[in-house]
Amino acid sequence: MAKGAAVLTELLAEAGVRQVFGIPSGPWCPFMEAMRTGEVEFVLVSNEAAAGFMADVCGRITGRPGACYGTTGPGATNLSTGVGSAYLDRSPQLAFTSEARDAMRQRTMQMWIDHQALFKPLTKWTTTLRPDNFRDTFARAVQVALSEVPGPVHLGLPEDLGYDDVPPGSLPLPESLRPPLPAPHQLAQVQRLLQHARKPLLAVGLSVMRTGAWEPLRRFIDTQQLPVIFTPMAKGLLDEAHPCYAGVLFHGLSDIVAQTNQQADLVIALGYDPVEFNYEDWMPKSPLVSIDTLPADIDRSTYAVASELVCDLRAAIEQLAAFPRFGNAWDLPALARRRAQMFAALMPDTSLFSPHHVLAIMRELMPRDAILTCDVGAHTHLIGQLWRPYAPGNFIMTNGWSSMGFGIPAALAAKLCWPHRAVACVTGDGGFLMMVGEMATAARLGLPVVFVVLTDRNLQLIKIKQERRGYPQYGTALYTDAYRPAPQYFGVPVIAANDAHAFHEAFATALTMSEPVIVEAVVDPNEYDAMILKPHK
Repeated sequence: MAKGAAVLTELLAEAGVRQVFGIPSGPWCPFMEAMRTGEVEFVLVSNEAAAGFMADVCGRITGRPGACYGTTGPGATNLSTGVGSAYLDRSPQLAFTSEARDAMRQRTMQMWIDHQALFKPLTKWTTTLRPDNFRDTFARAVQVALSEVPGPVHLGLPEDLGYDDVPPGSLPLPESLRPPLPAPHQLAQVQRLLQHARKPLLAVGLSVMRTGAWEPLRRFIDTQQLPVIFTPMAKGLLDEAHPCYAGVLFHGLSDIVAQTNQQADLVIALGYDPVEFNYEDWMPKSPLVSIDTLPADIDRSTYAVASELVCDLRAAIEQLAAFPRFGNAWDLPALARRRAQMFAALMPDTSLFSPHHVLAIMRELMPRDAILTCDVGAHTHLIGQLWRPYAPGNFIMTNGWSSMGFGIPAALAAKLCWPHRAVACVTGDGGFLMMVGEMATAARLGLPVVFVVLTDRNLQLIKIKQERRGYPQYGTALYTDAYRPAPQYFGVPVIAANDAHAFHEAFATALTMSEPVIVEAVVDPNEYDAMILKPHK
């Protein structure tokens, strides 16, 4: 019989997993030894939350489960932040934690809490691996993680499991469960609704990113010539210069986007996941056509669901692309004027070195296939609307979980998955402080990622919200007045820039480097206030 550590490593490799991210413990040692000589690499990080974020992003990019590990108690609770990201950002993931032996599970022990209870609300499924159910439990875990809607599975590893004998066997990994094909009568109903609507609006959500059906989506848009709005995580599916592009919900100046969506007399929601933005927060009181892998999550006492297709999303998009052209009453030149107004307002004419200058320079200098990851904060609202990816998947963010600290580990994971593509991260200084320890990870792995830190010395988004409520600034200042940019962090050099010219030179230099580098842009944050919508109440 093979030992548990060897069997798990072999099964991970069979599932397409190439790295397991985490911080080791004593019970994890046999698993690390098996990985040292096997096909799966254990990647040491500085914080288990980063391990979860990296596994999340690997799952998104590869379509195979990302994998992460945390030890008993604090390792598991740290890991849970990254597992929650995979859960609400819809990424396939296998999260492993060491657990107490069966005889001790009900006892009081150092570092021990009930991991099954901890991970139950954060995962699609949580269970414990044991020698007698090892192979079939692992196979089911992979299937659950990959099936719609994808997400994390937690597998507890009893602390002696790595040394336990696992019975031999061969159990092929089952295919992920796919929703049914769209029914012809339902597609005919969608066609009739589209044909008779005067101003149909297309709302595209993050689920479409998983389909790969980007070309038929564009054909449908080109044929019907109807405005399209996107949730932030669906950004990149349509070029922002396209005549039908109306903008991104929820992010900067989305009140201008609302001038379009409030005219709609029919909303066709394609892969729309309300984990990013609830329907009720933006949708006019118009009939809804929902085409997704799950039923629409909407207040049906207020909104009419005219048609609902719970089906294979890719197949549905391909069918939509085959629809004949139907006329509509949209004024696309007026849409173009609103779009131009929005982008102009996001780039105000100012002599102050501002975040939009940073983004403009980055897009000018980055290769077309480069990857940008984004952290969470005031800058997210700007990037989510202003950044223009050249292709789907080139922009990686969190908006379902929306955790600060995401951007840096996301960039590391992207570089591991795509070693030959340029990767940059934009983070605020608050998010940078949360994950600065991962600079040691970047240096140790030799990953040439450019980390752009927008330094404004505050938790700017919260500061803005305080000011709008008439509160004095309190609890949001990150540094003392004595703060100065550091020359390096854990061996990663820092290039500081205080104006657009200096940033242009610094970022151009950083892109040529064969090691990780931080470009600290000391920016004026005043433009955020005009860009971020004021609350309704």
